[in-house]
Amino acid sequence: MTWPLALLLLGSTAKASAHEEPQAFDVRAVRCGEVLTRSTRLTRDLVCPGTPVPALTLAAPGVVLDLGGHAVRHSGTGTDDSEGIAAEAAGTVVRNGTIRGFNTGFRYDKDALLHGVALVDNWTAIYHRQGNSRLVITDSRLSGSQFGIRSEFDAAKGTIEVKGSLFTWNELVMLVDDHEVTVSGSTFMSNTNVLDCYHGRVRFQSSTLAWNRSVANLTWDSTGFDNCYELVFDNCIIANNTAFGTPEHPDWQLAAFQMHDSWVMNNSEGLRIFTRTVDFQGNLWWANAGGLALADLPDFVPTPLVGKVRDNRFVSNGGDGLRVIPSSTPTVASNLSQGNTGWGIHAPTAVDGGGSVARGNGAGGCVGVVCAQ
Repeated sequence: MTWPLALLLLGSTAKASAHEEPQAFDVRAVRCGEVLTRSTRLTRDLVCPGTPVPALTLAAPGVVLDLGGHAVRHSGTGTDDSEGIAAEAAGTVVRNGTIRGFNTGFRYDKDALLHGVALVDNWTAIYHRQGNSRLVITDSRLSGSQFGIRSEFDAAKGTIEVKGSLFTWNELVMLVDDHEVTVSGSTFMSNTNVLDCYHGRVRFQSSTLAWNRSVANLTWDSTGFDNCYELVFDNCIIANNTAFGTPEHPDWQLAAFQMHDSWVMNNSEGLRIFTRTVDFQGNLWWANAGGLALADLPDFVPTPLVGKVRDNRFVSNGGDGLRVIPSSTPTVASNLSQGNTGWGIHAPTAVDGGGSVARGNGAGGCVGVVCAQ
């Protein structure tokens, strides 16, 4: 494969990457420990013992490894330091098969693409070891991992794009450190925790996070080191999760939070977000065990939270539908709060943008903003 074609693959959609490229493949049964310098298609499963040498290494720019529907898997009971596939050259592609049972399923140091790959029962499914790199994951599945996606602290950074993929039964799906992650059209279901974010930015678009034990672990360091800078949900469903935060860190603490046009439903607790800026617009917060609370970050010198809370519906939640904890000063406008067991909107320090409505809430309508009945 030529280098320009590899770059084209990395920027293409999942549909495009699934098609055959106009190139010659080396079609054969490979051996454990091989270093591949040309594009290869497997003709059978590859079963390798646990050694520090990767089962297969992609060592030339633009190499495509087509698993051909087969598996690269670890044999024996202990994974030790075993690696499945290592991508050590830029623009490599792995597609159409399974990587199973290794300490590290897929390790990359340069730009890479995974398409149609199932990473199953690896200790770490995907590991970014070093360098500034871009990883694209399309139409893939990660299941049964201790860590789904993670990187080496202070040695790796870059971007990760996840499209149309499924994450199930992982202990932690994404440990984000010094990366920008964009997830679209993907599902996170029955994981212990979806996200740990340190020194990163994460955006979920048109995705579903459901039946997880917790959604995210987000804690704040007042020194400014290793904090999550931004978390965004656009057009997402967050439903039936046991908790938003982890038992150790139940609240979300981060620099900036956005949620747009999303449904948050039937979760087993409410959420408190400690942040500096919020943009919370067009969402439905319905039938959760608790409402939404916004508060200032626990900095040495707290800065009042600012931003928009507009055009949302808080319906049939336990406690207050929306609570703004002093001294936060978001602008609260045109929200509907109905049938919550506490206050509809309790926001004594908020800026009243007008247009809010509160009906049938157990403790009363609104505090701090004027609400029509």
